[in-house]
Amino acid sequence: MRRLRQVTEEEERLLAGGQVDKSLYSSGAGFLIDSEKLLAKGKLITVRPHTRFASFPMHRHNYVEIMYMCSGKTVHRMEGRPPLTLQAGELLFLNQNAAHGVDRAGEEDVGVNFIVLPQFFDYALALIGMDNVLGKFLLSGLRQSGGELSCLHFRVSHVPTVQNLVENLVWSLVHPQPNARRINQATMGVLLLQLLNYTEDLEEASGNGAVLSALREIEENYRTADLTRLAGELHVSLPYLSAAVHRATGRTFKELLLEKRLSKAAQLLRETRLTTQDIILAVGYENTSYFYRVFRARFGITPKEYRRQQGGNFLPQAQ
Repeated sequence: MRRLRQVTEEEERLLAGGQVDKSLYSSGAGFLIDSEKLLAKGKLITVRPHTRFASFPMHRHNYVEIMYMCSGKTVHRMEGRPPLTLQAGELLFLNQNAAHGVDRAGEEDVGVNFIVLPQFFDYALALIGMDNVLGKFLLSGLRQSGGELSCLHFRVSHVPTVQNLVENLVWSLVHPQPNARRINQATMGVLLLQLLNYTEDLEEASGNGAVLSALREIEENYRTADLTRLAGELHVSLPYLSAAVHRATGRTFKELLLEKRLSKAAQLLRETRLTTQDIILAVGYENTSYFYRVFRARFGITPKEYRRQQGGNFLPQAQ
């Protein structure tokens, strides 16, 4: 924290009355912050203190940004959305398509920005999968057309495990060590896994909150998930909610739900002794022939063949 609180040369100029020098961040028209200005050649991730003592103008960037508040707070202004206050211990994920500005931060408003190229998340995606909010957020950032799932705000200041992992990542980036890339990718993967345990502390900051509700419905209630019922609970029309999910993820609700159910069925085949019929019911299907058809389409083999190929890696049966 002593190091992060130190006033940088850029901040000294701002304290003297200067403005944010856009040339430090961008080389093109508009204010698109370029990863090549911030990342050393060959690097996929870096960390830098958030610039204080001046408002940071509205901008976009060609990388994924994760901001973590170490102390104090920052106020973020998303394009066309109410202001968002990021408090100490909280995380804000910003996709490449997000447009935002930041109000002036004071001396004790200490935050760090992780500058991350999308390919850095390859290992993390392999860990967390793509049938959850964070997986879909990372995939959404790869879409050239943008999408509604562009910012995620995790209110996790009360979770010591998350704080420790973020601090470990900061330390590793500031103090490079052998095998640093693998260590950092593994740490990021575990961090995202931990964050999946706290989706109730998540706010979808820049898009339609109904989209996040739909993704939660799939993740937490995949057995009985129903978009028509959810639309009624959210007091929005079914066509509106269906279109919002498709815009944000590039997939329909039905496709996302099928993906989640098949993923869960495959896990149960690998890790339990449940019969295939029990698994079909457990993931929310009653039509056995339909399940067999979509399972074969997804995996290329029957559930029985899939279980045999996985080597019978079962969990111990309850006594």
